[in-house]
Amino acid sequence: MANIPHGGTLKDLTVRDAPIANDLRNESESLTEIVLTERQLCDLELIINGGFSPLEGFMNEADYNKFVASNKGWQSYSQEFICSVVDNLRLADGTLFPMPITLDVSREDIDSLSIVPGARFTLRDPRDDEGLAIITVEDIYRPDQVKEAIQVYGADDPAHPSVAYLRTRVKEFYVGGKLQVIQAPIHFDYVALRYTPAELRAHFTKLAWRRVVAFQTRNPMHRAHRELTVRAARQHRANVLIHPVVGLTKPGDVDHYTRVRVYEAIMQKYPNGMGHLALLPLAMRMAGPREAVWHAIIRKNYGATHFIVGRDHAGPGKNSQGKDFYGPYDAQDLVIKYHDELQIEMVPFQQMTYLPSTDEYQPIDEVPKGVQTLDISGTELRRRLRTGAPIPDWFSYDAVVKVLRESYPPRNKQGFVLFFTGLHNSGKDKIAKALQVSLHEQGGRSVTLLLGETVRQELSAAELGYTREDRHKNLQRIAFVAAELTRAGAAVIAAPIAPHEESREAARETILQNGGAGANVFLIHVATPLEYCEKTDRKGLYAKARRGEIVGFSGVDDVYETPSKADISVDVTKQSVPEIVHSILLLLEAQSLL
Repeated sequence: MANIPHGGTLKDLTVRDAPIANDLRNESESLTEIVLTERQLCDLELIINGGFSPLEGFMNEADYNKFVASNKGWQSYSQEFICSVVDNLRLADGTLFPMPITLDVSREDIDSLSIVPGARFTLRDPRDDEGLAIITVEDIYRPDQVKEAIQVYGADDPAHPSVAYLRTRVKEFYVGGKLQVIQAPIHFDYVALRYTPAELRAHFTKLAWRRVVAFQTRNPMHRAHRELTVRAARQHRANVLIHPVVGLTKPGDVDHYTRVRVYEAIMQKYPNGMGHLALLPLAMRMAGPREAVWHAIIRKNYGATHFIVGRDHAGPGKNSQGKDFYGPYDAQDLVIKYHDELQIEMVPFQQMTYLPSTDEYQPIDEVPKGVQTLDISGTELRRRLRTGAPIPDWFSYDAVVKVLRESYPPRNKQGFVLFFTGLHNSGKDKIAKALQVSLHEQGGRSVTLLLGETVRQELSAAELGYTREDRHKNLQRIAFVAAELTRAGAAVIAAPIAPHEESREAARETILQNGGAGANVFLIHVATPLEYCEKTDRKGLYAKARRGEIVGFSGVDDVYETPSKADISVDVTKQSVPEIVHSILLLLEAQSLL
């Protein structure tokens, strides 16, 4: 650990002794492996490089839950505890740390991998299978994930992206233990902009930057952001660190490649020598007040002395009742509460507004009453990018707008997925084929048809059956292919049975997250009644299912869950195929996609 002028001590776990590193690498090859998820990968990188200092591994139960009574073990979960990080933002030793950083595993993982206290495992990068670290298991515990959602995110509400992640992606047990580093994750993008905390601190020392204001962002930056950061730097006689998140952000956010090109363009607009750009491989939780405290700790570890905390900092938007998850100044209030421990000064976000009369930006609370102001909301900006409408130079810079327009093609060039779901023999395949013909006739895009059984035969026949889990896997493969095609601007017609709501939602999220800035997904429920599907089934599959010759058949011994959020519901007993196709084309036309 190295002492530095600003930022306190730093726990950097990187092994710099070559023989020790080689010994660990050799050992890792003989150990059972755990392949990390994308979020775990982000967490691991910031544990080992000191970004999450003082953490030295994934949290054990003493940090996550501080016991005051005997622990009955993970097999018989005890509730006799008071939480530490979850309840009061503190590690077991009392150190302030607001966010659970955990390594989740399933019961199946525990049994099949023989995960027990004292065992050692190699943690591998999911992208290239490289061994990154060895974890020595301290304990295995079963968390109360509902309580985690309520305490950390404010509510057990799936409208919160991290609560949805907790419900659908996080496994039921956590493994705690310290790490020994083999190597840091390897990045091939923007290498020159990726600094460890120690490297960034050294850079500030080299430049004699004694006061550094850090700015957190997960969105593109425009003139208002430049003005507020310059204002903050001048007020505090400091330099500016633009420190955007390039790990996991909120689903639907602009991809980090586009954003980094925007940041590089806007850095040219700062006074010479004032600002510096560095990337942060963080997996955000969108946890509002707790996230602000967490971000402050991280920026302190990276050497910043001041940190800008915005209005509704890291808020995820609206909850299921249409209200904001957090109050506008809850984040600032919590950072102020822990000011003495954080060792970093908070700079309150000043919402900036444009004054056309003087061609300048001013904090909105300093503008005299009656003076005209102009603003463009995020929603309005996205509309202008989508439709090609002009974006005024008072709002953004030409170089920034150019980057955004390259990544946001006009609507009639954006890819989309028409996602059909319905029972076997509901007519969905016939509609999908007819729609493919109509879209070919329209022209302007490549059109791909992904029928459920075709994809299963080509991609999944070897190992997937018709269990709920296998259906889910097959659907995610369809979603992956659809996302890749959508990213390239194609029209994709996917027509699996997709009987389960949870799997359909997961497929939708996959497409939206990986299908590029212009990804569009429309769910079409072919609601033809079961009686009709069975009566007209020329293949006799329903009859075989009734006789027990086919197991897990949707509508017979596997429940078909009616979609709750279909964009269109159609029924071949009430509409002809041409009428249905025409209604879908009208939907696309109304969205300016044709």
